[in-house]
Amino acid sequence: MDERSRRVGEKLRRELGEEVCRALDDHRVIEIMLNPDGRLWVERLGERMKPFGTMSASQAESLLATVAASLRTAVTRETPILECELPLDGSRFEALLPPVAAAPIFTIRKMASRIFTLDNFVTQGVMTSTERAALGRAVAERRNVLVVGATGSGKTTFANGIVHEMTLSHPGHRLVVIEDTPEIQCSAPNHVLLRTTTTVDMLRLLKATMRLRPDRIVVGEVRGAEALALLKAWNTGHPGGCATVHANSAEAGLWRLEQLASEANTGRTERLIAEAVDLVMFVEKRAEKRCVSEMMAVLDYDATTQRYVLEPAA
Repeated sequence: MDERSRRVGEKLRRELGEEVCRALDDHRVIEIMLNPDGRLWVERLGERMKPFGTMSASQAESLLATVAASLRTAVTRETPILECELPLDGSRFEALLPPVAAAPIFTIRKMASRIFTLDNFVTQGVMTSTERAALGRAVAERRNVLVVGATGSGKTTFANGIVHEMTLSHPGHRLVVIEDTPEIQCSAPNHVLLRTTTTVDMLRLLKATMRLRPDRIVVGEVRGAEALALLKAWNTGHPGGCATVHANSAEAGLWRLEQLASEANTGRTERLIAEAVDLVMFVEKRAEKRCVSEMMAVLDYDATTQRYVLEPAA
């Protein structure tokens, strides 16, 4: 670590304060949030969000300025949104200043301290052994897997487990992982991590990926027109990938892909989706415990009923 990085790190820890730093060092902590009223909230594994301290507006403003300066940018009333990685540990950092919020706010989404494997999910009761076997077969047979869920449901945790399974089943495969912020952990010997910027979006990265010789393509979260490019890539020589999308059921995840793909194409995409997505799993949080609620194989699209033909995969 050079002298500048050391000084920035010390300054950030002072401005974060002892309570937030302790939470950052706690492996059970998932997210740390500051609300406009100055209250700090924390979410730990298996627990509800709870308040754990306060931070003044002036301290928060100083923190945001330091984070921005360390990345050679600025956050002001004219540019009040800061999306980046926390320089201390690479956690996802989202912050807003007035006038878009009443007072400075931020959310720190910590990077996973460990990868939960598919076997871990079974041990913890998150999925059944039958579901684990079905998912393991899908990965080994290079099926494309879509992980669906709401915010905080554990989509990225599952995606990490699937990527780990990819490495176990095909250690020689070259993986290209595309994300907005670094959350997917990949231990494959041959892998490339790509991140979007303010000038290079996910669609552009997916197009570039086609020339990087990937065996499998992983997208941290599909949010826009890149959905069409991903579906085409999965369907034309790059099978065995994984992606996540926000939706409230397995089938709703496929409908969401339709909506996103339509941003890039006015034509119908149902048939393409049915051909490209092999397995869709819906994960959710029940009573503070994450679980697999649905694991469905995608068989076809029925134009008569305008519904996807799904059947339980496990």
